[in-house]
Amino acid sequence: MANSALKLANIDAFYGDSHVLQRVSFELGEGRLLGLLGRNGAGKSTCMNVSIGLLPPRGGGVEVFGAPVTRQGPENISAQGVALVPQGRRIFKSLTVRENLLVAAQKGFATRHEPWTMNTVFAMFPRLAERRAQLAGYLSGGEQQMLAIGRALMANPRVLLMDEPSEGLAPQIVAEVMATIRKLKEGGLSIVLVEQSPKLVFDIADDIVILNSGRVAVMSTAAALKADNIDLRQHLGVF
Repeated sequence: MANSALKLANIDAFYGDSHVLQRVSFELGEGRLLGLLGRNGAGKSTCMNVSIGLLPPRGGGVEVFGAPVTRQGPENISAQGVALVPQGRRIFKSLTVRENLLVAAQKGFATRHEPWTMNTVFAMFPRLAERRAQLAGYLSGGEQQMLAIGRALMANPRVLLMDEPSEGLAPQIVAEVMATIRKLKEGGLSIVLVEQSPKLVFDIADDIVILNSGRVAVMSTAAALKADNIDLRQHLGVF
């Protein structure tokens, strides 16, 4: 496997008394895209929250390019080159498109891609350039998702966590978002993609991790799972 960009090792995580993640371990290879799948409530978003520091694990460890970041705050983990595109977008609706991007801007780490700036984000998302002075709350759902991705890129991350980026979007917009993710992967970003749709993930992922009831049920490459034609319905609830 490539060098590890993000590593979760034996993570135990709780919400109150609820044991949501139970000794979860997986690695994201540098420059690879890992698809994180599972039913609703399987623990996918919790993995994202642990990775970015929003939820401190009670057991286990998190590393970013070999550096331990376990139980550090989001600002410290972000400084190590990790950015999150959160579920539900969570843009700043009372700020303009331009202001949303500026809020997240930081120098970041050297990557294969040229540094992300306002201009490079607008080149990736021309519709955002057209609406740069518009309040973000008045954007369409697809445009808000583009803004959420653009805001994460302004941090110039080495690792991009994407939590349900296709949620609530029309099929044509979903196709645009997935094409953007493919471009980011080709540009050298290491990406964890959480999605409800196995088809979307298998079309783009290098590696697959499937969670079931807070545990890793399947961990393999997408190519191997396709070749072996393994029935994953019991883990995904897809029939």
